[in-house]
Amino acid sequence: MSLEVIPAILVKDREELLQRIAVVSPHVRAVHIDVMDNIFVPNKTIGLESFTDLPKNVEYEFHWMVENPESYIEKLPGPYLHIVHVEAVKNWDAVHSAIKKAGGNLGIAFNPATPTGKIEPLVKKAKRILAMTVIPGFDGQKYMAEVEHKIRELRSKFPKIEIEVDGGISAETAVRAVKAGADKLAASSAIFKKEDKKHAIEMILQSAEGVSHG
Repeated sequence: MSLEVIPAILVKDREELLQRIAVVSPHVRAVHIDVMDNIFVPNKTIGLESFTDLPKNVEYEFHWMVENPESYIEKLPGPYLHIVHVEAVKNWDAVHSAIKKAGGNLGIAFNPATPTGKIEPLVKKAKRILAMTVIPGFDGQKYMAEVEHKIRELRSKFPKIEIEVDGGISAETAVRAVKAGADKLAASSAIFKKEDKKHAIEMILQSAEGVSHG
């Protein structure tokens, strides 16, 4: 599986969303958009009204940190990756139905305290697992290395699944995440707080390239 850095965008208005997409899209294949409802997590970001007519020069994954994610997904048709939290889903049939209707793919996220046993029965229908290495809700938090043993466990049991790590990713922590088994790295502050976005992305990628899982 190819190692990939995916800029993570956490904003509260469409103008800033489009601005962030514009500065990173020439340098990446996909961007990661955080959506929060102030219920599942204690923060609120942009919502569905901001996602019409997004630029076509990049792929999108939506990280639904919301209650009842299916009610959002069914209103967002397109070939998107929809990452839902195992802790937030009450009806998996409704989620699968919404993703099928929308024409997208399923990703399953879990919080740092959630046991991997909650994710394992769901993996066969998912394209990707996303491991949170911070408590979800705000960017700029410190990477939680204690989640790495769960990433190793999931990589061992599901060698072909994509595993993304989200939270506190930098050139330094990317090495740890990839060594644990990740192949996708969602990074926010480490990219958007730097003047040169292309260089920031390259630094994360280069630091983790050549690292073997273990």
